[in-house]
Amino acid sequence: MPKKPTAADAQLILQLYDLRREPELRKARNWWLVEFWPDNAADYMKHGNTLGTQENNWLRQVMGYWGLASSLVLNGALNETLFFDPAFSGEMFFLFAKIHPFLKELREKSQNPGMFANIEKLIMSTKASRERFAQVSKFVAARRKAMLEAARKSL
Repeated sequence: MPKKPTAADAQLILQLYDLRREPELRKARNWWLVEFWPDNAADYMKHGNTLGTQENNWLRQVMGYWGLASSLVLNGALNETLFFDPAFSGEMFFLFAKIHPFLKELREKSQNPGMFANIEKLIMSTKASRERFAQVSKFVAARRKAMLEAARKSL
């Protein structure tokens, strides 16, 4: 049974939330949520291999943030129940669902077998979080499909 959230857990969640409000991270999160919709590993690697570009910085900044936050939970520094509250971690599920369909190939192409490992391990760690991920993945797939159809119609 997970430990009950403490005041220290609440303080850490608030600090993590405050970091998300940092102006550059806010821009990076917006790019990930709205503009960046990779269809495959190659789409991801277009930005992953262009060091020094704004998109590469944003790519690393956002997933680095969620990887760090996941590590805090995995290592017992932050209460899992508090972290998994949808108001806090919903974005992590959404972003991971965008890359999950081609994660194996992405790890191979980047020669980084541990890429997004903390995020994946945490999301897959409980039945509830796996079920939530399945729901979010369906939503992301439907959104991706709708965006592709809209793009085709506009051509």
